[in-house]
Amino acid sequence: MSKTNWLATALVALLALAAGPAATQEFGKAVMTGGPTGTYIQIGRDMARLLAGCGQTLEVIESAGSLENFVAVRQRRNTQFGIVQNDVLEYLKTYSADDPAVARAIYGVRIAFPLYDEEVHLLARSDINSLADLAGKRVAIGVENSGTFLTASLVLDLTGTEPAERRLIAPADALPALKAGQIDAFFYVAGAPTALFAEGGIDGEQFHLVPITDETLQSVYDTATIPANTYPFQPEAVSGIAVKALLMTFEYDMDGNSYQRQSCKAVSDLSNLILTRLTELQQTGHPKWKNVDLQDIPAGWDIGNCVNEGLRPDYQLECTAPLATAAPEQAEEPGESDANRAYREYICATIGC
Repeated sequence: MSKTNWLATALVALLALAAGPAATQEFGKAVMTGGPTGTYIQIGRDMARLLAGCGQTLEVIESAGSLENFVAVRQRRNTQFGIVQNDVLEYLKTYSADDPAVARAIYGVRIAFPLYDEEVHLLARSDINSLADLAGKRVAIGVENSGTFLTASLVLDLTGTEPAERRLIAPADALPALKAGQIDAFFYVAGAPTALFAEGGIDGEQFHLVPITDETLQSVYDTATIPANTYPFQPEAVSGIAVKALLMTFEYDMDGNSYQRQSCKAVSDLSNLILTRLTELQQTGHPKWKNVDLQDIPAGWDIGNCVNEGLRPDYQLECTAPLATAAPEQAEEPGESDANRAYREYICATIGC
């Protein structure tokens, strides 16, 4: 696991570069997502449509991915939301215990909602049939500050796989590089189906998704299956692993200055809409909304207070949306923080448990 200390270094370096805009900037709301062909950006657009129905604007920002999104939520002005992988959160929490710089970097970041599982895609030449076959090959692992970069690096390190080259190439650029014979395989962490593979014109005779069945990885990550025919080139189911995507926010002070109050309200409004209109998202949004489990809070992280404010049955959303009616309270679960216990009560009161 010592090979993974680059994460702490990368986070501190990213924080040093991420100076926020001037305090006089006009107030706005934004969610940090990912690349233009990924699932994050489609999820962000679905959330923006919810707010648009209430006359509010949410800017959907492309990014390198999870680590950049985490840092943006922490200190980028007018950026109240970011979608982040749970393995990023796990390793940040691990390093924060021994590294004061990392502890400062994660201070104040909270969960808004757990979202869905993201499958780890490994697209490769047809003669590569396992992680072990990547030894001596040219493998694209995503760009720095992306979740794909983190997960791919961990997968290779944990399994002791040694490619000849680990190339820092974004998935959208890695696909044409693979087709041109410039690399042999590439990783992409994204909720299936992802547009890059669904619309990428991939020849199933030349390329395929490689199963990821290593026992060490299955003890660290959730197991997953990409069903047959998820993509045009993929006639059979593919076994693998997955990470959880989460919508993150910051712990704004609802009694603080104007920016803090407005940001807290923005978090509360979107939280209210996601909860009360989850069925609408599942029917009209990206297919991954159907896999969202709002109860699946990862250990070690708390729900934001502004989130819980928006989930209260008596919350007044400035919108024509009907307010949810309360249901009987659930018995509290032992060992949970007050914030997470309140979150579960509001979820159960609205959509049941």
